[in-house]
This record gives sequence, C-alpha cells and structure tokens, in this order.
Amino acid sequence: MFPEQWRISIRGPVNSFIETLVTNYGFAFRAFAQSILQAIIFVETILRATPWWILILIFMVLAWLGTRRVVVTITVGLLLLLIGVLGLWDLTMQTLALMLIGTIVSILIGIPIGILAAKSRPFRNFALPALDVMQTMPGFVYLIPVMMLFGLGKVPAVLATIIYAVPPLIRLTDLGIRQVDAEVVEAATAFGGSPRQILWGVELPLAVPTIMAGLNQTIMMALSMVVVASMIGARGLGEQVLNGIQTLDVGKGLEAGIGIVVLAVVLDRITQGFGRTRKSEQTNG
Repeated sequence: MFPEQWRISIRGPVNSFIETLVTNYGFAFRAFAQSILQAIIFVETILRATPWWILILIFMVLAWLGTRRVVVTITVGLLLLLIGVLGLWDLTMQTLALMLIGTIVSILIGIPIGILAAKSRPFRNFALPALDVMQTMPGFVYLIPVMMLFGLGKVPAVLATIIYAVPPLIRLTDLGIRQVDAEVVEAATAFGGSPRQILWGVELPLAVPTIMAGLNQTIMMALSMVVVASMIGARGLGEQVLNGIQTLDVGKGLEAGIGIVVLAVVLDRITQGFGRTRKSEQTNG
C-alpha cells in the first residue's frame, strides 16, 4: 500500500477556489451566462422557425460550394431528409444551435490563441501542455466546475463543449502558421510588409486549409459532447439518447444516435470540402 503520509489531496484547494469564485463573482458569471443563453435562444429560434426544406437547400448549397461534387451535395440533402423522416428535425435544430454557438466561440478563442502560440515560443511551451490536459481530461470532469459556476441548462453545456473542443483548433492554427514557407515570409518582408500585414495577407491565407482541418476536428469533438452535455440539461439529440438509456428503449437511443451520426457526416463533408477547395486553389495558384 502506498504510504499514507505521502498522499496529497488537491480536492480541498480546488473546491475552495471554485466556492470563492461563486461567492465573489457570481454576478459576473450570471451576466455572462445570460448573454450566452440569449445567443443560443436566438440561433435556435431562427433554425426552428426556418422551413425544413430551406435549411436542407442551404446545406446542399454549402456542400456544393465546398466540394463541387454532385454526389456529395445530393447525399447531404438525403441525409438531412432522413433526419426529418425519423422525426428528429426539431431535436437536431436544438443540437445544431448549441454546436453553432460553441463553434463560433471556439473560433473566437482558438484562432487568436493559435496565432499567439505560433508567434511566441514561450507561450507555445506553456500552451501545449495545457492543451494536452484539456484533450485528455474526460468530458465529464468539465461538467462539475461549469455546473457550480453556471448551474444547469444550455450555458454550462456549451462552455463544457468549448473547453473540450477548442484544443484542435488552437493546435492546427499554430501548426498552419508555422508551416508557411519561410521564403514566402521573407519575400513579403523584403517588399516592406509589416508583421501585421504579413500575418493577415500571407500567413493566415496560406494556413487556411490547416485551420479548416482544425475547425473540422473541433466540430466533431463538439458533437461527441452532445450526449454528455445532455446530463446537465442540454436539450436535443443527446437528451433523446439519455432518455433511451434511462428507459432501456433501444429504438429511441438508436434513432437519436443515427441523427448525431448524420449531423456529423454532413458537417464533416462540408468543412473538409472547404479545406480541400482552398488547398487546391493554393496549389493551382
């Protein structure tokens, strides 16, 4: 048995820290949660109010613009039609709203941090271990602090999803910028480009395919949190899966699982398509 006197517990300090945050800054967390909730409700209302056939057409147009392939475009339309046929359309729109907000916030956080990591080696040396922890930590662990700070519902579900899903976007933004050919950067510098001009005009455009791959991974990881987030009150397809588990209703769980898979395939094909299109444009250019 491991010596008792050598054991160290971080439970007490961590719990005290969270309790201090809740006590002293609870009003700020409530205000932040309210703004996130309003954004989720706004997006969800738009998605649920838009006729189903218009949304399917929008996704098909995105698939066509991303891939330029008729088969993929038609497949996306048929897969979304399958969601409606299974009676999962409304639940899918709720899940999609959570994903869209989570993805937008992940982009706003992930890309700037990725740029900073690419430009600052000390920051990168600090960020990479933190990202390792974020990616390897079980998703259930994130639910505990966000529940204490924000309660139950959609907001903690989105925040837990962001924490779990943003690391790939940070990593691949960093990688994409660092992989830009040094000769191209030197040429831009020789023509008098400032660091900001080189970043926005040269490095970021050339890094777009890699950044899109990071966005694709972020979306996939966000979808993997759908069922976990349902445990703290997030509605949507994850709740349907959870209900199927609780009632041992295999059919209900399978239907919702198919809906999650369909949504993952559709979003994966679209984001991958845009990444490949951009890469081929750079190659041809």
